[in-house]
Amino acid sequence: MSRVTAEAPARIAAGVPARFRHLLAAEWIKLWSLRSTHWVLGAGALTVTGINVNSAASNADRLAHQPLLPPEPPPGVPPRPEVLFDPLHTAFVDPAWQLFMIIAATVGALAVFGEYTSGLIRTTFAAVPDRRAVVTAKVTVVSAVMLALGTLVSGASFGVTQMLLREYGGLSLGDAGALRAVAASALLAPLCALVGMAVGAVVRHAAGSVVAIVALLLLVPALFQGERHRWVKEIGNAMPLSAWDRLVTNPERTIGLGRYPLTISEAWTVYGAWAVAAVAVTVVAVRRRDV
Repeated sequence: MSRVTAEAPARIAAGVPARFRHLLAAEWIKLWSLRSTHWVLGAGALTVTGINVNSAASNADRLAHQPLLPPEPPPGVPPRPEVLFDPLHTAFVDPAWQLFMIIAATVGALAVFGEYTSGLIRTTFAAVPDRRAVVTAKVTVVSAVMLALGTLVSGASFGVTQMLLREYGGLSLGDAGALRAVAASALLAPLCALVGMAVGAVVRHAAGSVVAIVALLLLVPALFQGERHRWVKEIGNAMPLSAWDRLVTNPERTIGLGRYPLTISEAWTVYGAWAVAAVAVTVVAVRRRDV
């Protein structure tokens, strides 16, 4: 990091502006020079994948010891509707991916407020006065890293869980809804990282940013899940967690979506709107607030 950050002031002093590739290199080194980044992302990826794999293994063991068909009901008792096992759900267990959302958002926030806490942001803006270019480089690097991580975790979770369930209806990417679920989960990581960057740019405090992230990504969707009033449900539907949950739903198991469900196109729109809004908030907050 010292070589790259030392080069930029020298280029400015010589009248040569730093190019965007130099900003990308600097942001890459800033992100990966933090030892906590490796530990958080590595441990988080293993934990999320492990929870999903454990879910698949538990379901496989349960299915191996129960009859394939439900028992006949007693005479005079109407048959209960059959509860179909959904192998796709085992790859995308809610608690695992909610944890992954918080990890991704925290890393995104750290990429912003970490510089303000250490004072490095002053050196950065002294070397590159164009704050918008700095934010763009930071957004690009963080998004690329989290997209790679999200793709790895999503692909590994789906591949391993469906392999464990191959004798019990395990799916392939060619099955209905499978590729969409993998893509939605992979994109969830950079989306939440961008949201975390916006929160970090506004709050600029470690504990405050984490609390705000948990409240925004998990608590708000939980509060707006009622179906008595449509406006309440619509607010809940506009949250990233609700959009992700809709996108990973097996299209062959769409029973029980409730009233006012999101459509697939609306869920993708929520993804895009949150990403654009998060980047805009980050740019405005960094450009207009003093360091």
